[in-house]
Amino acid sequence: MIRLTAMLLVLTCAGAASAETITVGGVTRHYTAHLPNAKPAPLVIVLHGNTQTGADMITRTAWPTVARREGFGVVFPDGLNHAWADLRPNNLRAGRVPPHGTDDVAFIARLVEKLVADGSADPKRIYVTGMSNGGAMTMTLVCKRADLFAAAASVIMNLTDQSASACHPARPVPILMMNGTADPLIPYNGGRGTSRFAVDGFWSADKTLAFWRKNNGCDAKATTTDLADTDTTDRSTVTRIDSNCPAGRDVVLYRVNDGGHRMPGSPDARFPRLANTFLGAQNRDIDGAETIWAFLKKFP
Repeated sequence: MIRLTAMLLVLTCAGAASAETITVGGVTRHYTAHLPNAKPAPLVIVLHGNTQTGADMITRTAWPTVARREGFGVVFPDGLNHAWADLRPNNLRAGRVPPHGTDDVAFIARLVEKLVADGSADPKRIYVTGMSNGGAMTMTLVCKRADLFAAAASVIMNLTDQSASACHPARPVPILMMNGTADPLIPYNGGRGTSRFAVDGFWSADKTLAFWRKNNGCDAKATTTDLADTDTTDRSTVTRIDSNCPAGRDVVLYRVNDGGHRMPGSPDARFPRLANTFLGAQNRDIDGAETIWAFLKKFP
C-alpha cells in the first residue's frame, strides 16, 4: 500500500499516466505509459532491473519528472517474473529468470509498433534504456532490433561471451554506458563480482565499450573528462569517457568511480544503509535520467 501510494503521488506530479496491457504470442504483458498531450512525441522505454517492476523505475528514478519537463513519452514495461529474457542463458544469470520461451524482443517491438501506430510516438525518436538486467535487455534490443531505436543507454551492465557472440546489430546505434567501478554484481573489470549473489563470466566495462566502439565504426581514441564532485558525501565521483566516432554514432561511458550497483541520482532504495552495504555507494553528482536524456535527445 505504501509503494502504491508513492507511485500515485509521483504520477500525479508527473502528469497523466495509465496502466496498459498488450498481448504478445498469446501472453498478456503489462506496462505503464506516461504520454504527453502533444503527439507524436519522442518515446523512451525504461526497463527495470531483476526482481523489480516498472513501478520501481517510476518511483525511484527521475524519469517521470524529466519526461514531463521535456515533453516526451516514457513507458515502463514489466518483465515476466520480474526479469528480462536477454541474450544470456539462464544458468549464467543471478536472481530471477523469465518463464521458458519468453520473447521480450517481440514484446518491446510490439509495444513500439503499437505506440507508433496510434500516433503517440515519433518513429524517428524511439529510445531504450535500462539498468542491470534491464541494461542487458537494452543491449539485446540494440543487437536484435537496431532498426527501431535512435539511441540507447545501458546502466550497470556489461556484455558476456554469450551475449556478444549473439549480437549482430543491423546498423550502428548511439549508445551510452554507465558503470560503477565498485559494483559487487557487475564487476567493472569483468569476471565475477564480490557479492554472494554474483555470477561469473562478465566482460569488463572497457571491453564492452570497445565492442560498441567497433560496432559503430569508432577508433581507439578517447577523451576523458572528470566531472565536478558536487556531492562530496556520496563517496564517489564521475568520469565521462567520449569515443572518437563518426557523426551520429556516439559511444560514451560514464564511469562512476567507487560507485556501486546503483543508478546515480534519485534515492533508489527504501533502506539506504542496507543498499549501501549490499549494492555499494550511489553517486549523487549526476542524475542518471537527466544524463541519459541529454544524450538520447541528440539523435533523431
